[in-house]
Amino acid sequence: MSLSAILSIRSISKSYGAIQALKGVSFDVPEGCVYGVLGPNGSGKTTLLGIILDVLQANGGSYQWFGGVANDASRKQIGSLLETPNFYHYLSAYDNLAVTAKIRGKGDTDRNAVLGQVGLLERKDSKFQTFSLGMKQRLAIGAALLGGPRVLVFDEPTNGLDPAGIAEIRELILKLNREGITIIIASHLLDEIEKVCTHVAILKRGTLLLNGPVNEVLVNEDQVEVMAQDMAGLKNALQAMPGIVKMTNRERFLMLTCDKGIETFHVNDYCIKKGIVLTHLAMKRKSLEAKFMELTN
Repeated sequence: MSLSAILSIRSISKSYGAIQALKGVSFDVPEGCVYGVLGPNGSGKTTLLGIILDVLQANGGSYQWFGGVANDASRKQIGSLLETPNFYHYLSAYDNLAVTAKIRGKGDTDRNAVLGQVGLLERKDSKFQTFSLGMKQRLAIGAALLGGPRVLVFDEPTNGLDPAGIAEIRELILKLNREGITIIIASHLLDEIEKVCTHVAILKRGTLLLNGPVNEVLVNEDQVEVMAQDMAGLKNALQAMPGIVKMTNRERFLMLTCDKGIETFHVNDYCIKKGIVLTHLAMKRKSLEAKFMELTN
């Protein structure tokens, strides 16, 4: 476990009969970050959150919170929202938090502070049934904040919300993180992860594909499309060119995936020096969405 990690996951595996939901997943969550667990439905995100919250038992591997604090003690420092919020429609926001605090064994003396954190203090006496979907989700996040946790764990926190509600929750997540809370979010929405997260792990059918800082993992890939009369000679020459990450045959062309900073003129200059005249040269920008779909499909 790295010194700055608030959570360390090592080779976590989980099966449901013949279905392997997680396959040796390992990564660290740095303290103070917003960490996104990204993947399509069925990738193992919810299963992983269930394991690190001690709701599910892994078949293999291990995890550590806060450098090795025992599970009972660590759970007191973690707030979570894994399901659709379940509150009493006829009770006020303030009274609903009292019920939640009692069920979870947490004190309810910080109800006003929590409602202030999620922007609902002025509606503390309003019945839950009068709240918009975004307000209901904010109250659920408020319930997760009871007891002053160091970490919040959310599963699809914007699921089912309209654009205004999604924007509200995103802003709230960023605000809570600025207040020093580490936040872990599972989502299938690339846009959500890109806009709020500092770090990301991408899962596909239980396998960890990539993980690290968002600005390193989720970067737009530049691709260069090239063609020459001597395609075999072109391919051989480009295999030795610095900055070419991957080369793919694409119909009549070669598609080059390049390091950041490699432009078409670099490729052209290199080919000229190798005695190859290009008959086609074009830059193709691959969007983040295209990269994500390529990884997960």
